[in-house]
Amino acid sequence: MSDRRRDPGSPVDGDEGGGREGFILRFWRLARGYYTGDERRSAWLLTAGVIGLTLVQIGIQVRFNLWNRDFFNALEARDRTAFFGQMGTFLLLTAGSMAVAVFQLYVRQMLQLRWREWLVFRLQARWLAGSRHYQMNFLPGSADNPDQRISENTRWATAMAVDMAVGLFQSAVMLVSFVGILWTLSGPLLVAFGSNEFEIPGYMVFAALIYAVIGSTLTYFMGRPMVDINIRRNEAESDHRFALIRIRENSEGVALIRGEADEDRGLRRSFSHVVLVMKDLMRSERRLMWLTSAYGMVAGVFPILVASPRYFAGAITLGVLMQIGSAFAEVTRALNWFVDNFPRIADWRSHLERVVALEDSLDSADLLDAGEVRISVTEGPLPDGREVLAFRDLQIAQADGNILVGEANAEIQAGEKVLIVGESGTGKSTLFRAISGVWPWGSGEIRVPPRDHMMFMPQRPYLPLGTLRGAIAYPAAPKKFPDAAVTAALERCGLAHLTGRLDEDERWDRMLSLGEQQRLAFARLLLHHPRWVFMDEATAALDEANQDAMMGLFREELSDSALVSIGHRPGLDLFHDRTLTLMRSPDGAKLMAPRRQRTVTTRGRRSGAGGPVSVARRGVARILRGRPKRT
Repeated sequence: MSDRRRDPGSPVDGDEGGGREGFILRFWRLARGYYTGDERRSAWLLTAGVIGLTLVQIGIQVRFNLWNRDFFNALEARDRTAFFGQMGTFLLLTAGSMAVAVFQLYVRQMLQLRWREWLVFRLQARWLAGSRHYQMNFLPGSADNPDQRISENTRWATAMAVDMAVGLFQSAVMLVSFVGILWTLSGPLLVAFGSNEFEIPGYMVFAALIYAVIGSTLTYFMGRPMVDINIRRNEAESDHRFALIRIRENSEGVALIRGEADEDRGLRRSFSHVVLVMKDLMRSERRLMWLTSAYGMVAGVFPILVASPRYFAGAITLGVLMQIGSAFAEVTRALNWFVDNFPRIADWRSHLERVVALEDSLDSADLLDAGEVRISVTEGPLPDGREVLAFRDLQIAQADGNILVGEANAEIQAGEKVLIVGESGTGKSTLFRAISGVWPWGSGEIRVPPRDHMMFMPQRPYLPLGTLRGAIAYPAAPKKFPDAAVTAALERCGLAHLTGRLDEDERWDRMLSLGEQQRLAFARLLLHHPRWVFMDEATAALDEANQDAMMGLFREELSDSALVSIGHRPGLDLFHDRTLTLMRSPDGAKLMAPRRQRTVTTRGRRSGAGGPVSVARRGVARILRGRPKRT
């Protein structure tokens, strides 16, 4: 169960990542930035270290091949002294091989970790920049479950890429190193064809090549479906994981409505998809195992069988025969790299495709900024220095092009308190998203104050993970505001019972009721004291007395701040100077000309002084007045 429906034209299954470029080019996109960007020095040093240690390791393997000949010759000659001498050489070679292998593993792991770190930070930064994490939810065909792609798929895409690149390089060098040995040792093979005879020089090399080609060809055709199956497995696993996370994040609603049975059915359907895909994968792996098992078993005796005629003829010694077997094994192992790693290649490609698909979606989101038809948001004061919120021929559309707001022309001055009302579905919340710059679909212009002068308050405030102090100060650093100011703000908003828990690390979005969370957002507002406040049903969970007390902030502590709010609760109009109305029409809602409205302040003061929130308002103002210039 994905978090959104796929667009009919979006890439799915084996085509994820798009068919616009080949697989190698998509992999190069993943690696190019790391080897040419800010981390290029570290990337190339680690890569050079891996290559150098791999070459040393291959040199030791070549020396082992020579040792193999000398050891078996000593056995055949029953030479005790030579035998124990070769055992000493074996110990030295083994110690060297162990040390190089461990150090090479360390350097390879560091390369994998640094590459993954660079990729994760890059994707995270792109995902968060310009509200892309929000806009991608509305783009047709965009990559689903970006959290899994960043946290998990990047791990395997980089780690397996390094492992297989090292393995491929090692196989290539091993092939070059041992093919000469095998050519020299195998000698010519005399072949009679009718009355003609001819020699095949280095015939064991050709035998190894034929053996490897047959194995690779059979493996490719038997294992080819595994690429698509692994991509589908990753998608099914991520969808099931998303379903579990969704239940965890909405556990209260599920528990209250007793929806566990229905959720269990949904989870079972989701995991059943995983099971079906895994059965396909296991079936393919079993078919491939028949081939690889037989191929590996035959490889142990095939070179001895082919080289045995020359041994029985006395042309080579037992040591040379064993050396031929060892060299043949290394050559076929190098040629069979594809055979041995095909399942891992299929798995790696599925992870790589998911990461590249995420980058494609981020690229698509980036194109929104360059689009010709989009809402133009101009930030900053007017030429005369005034800060205003102004709409000029504004149209707001949905991501699919349907018009929500067909016409909006208005201007709100600094310090004004304006209420926006309208029927449900007329685009009020989307208008706020457009003001914040996260909703680009539409046309026209919005003039907004400087971004650091604005604060937005949605119906459900965002409380980050961490301490209560961090949640109140967000998005500023937790230590930005003094304890006295934080405590005063909490008391002013009726949250005095939380003042002793500022440094407790809890899931505050679960610990606090929605009403407490909304009052916490007002405490955050007191600390930041922005010049412009935008509220979207930010008092919907409060009773009337607490709503009046919170809105009373805009008559006292925040009297110089402009307020633009959406709300339907009775009494909200008393805290605003005028009202704008979004009226539904066939061509999209119209923002109607404002009507002047009587300013009433007594209700807010009366509710604040005698209601459930009884605090020293002027004391808060005095504490906050001493802090640095507000933003």
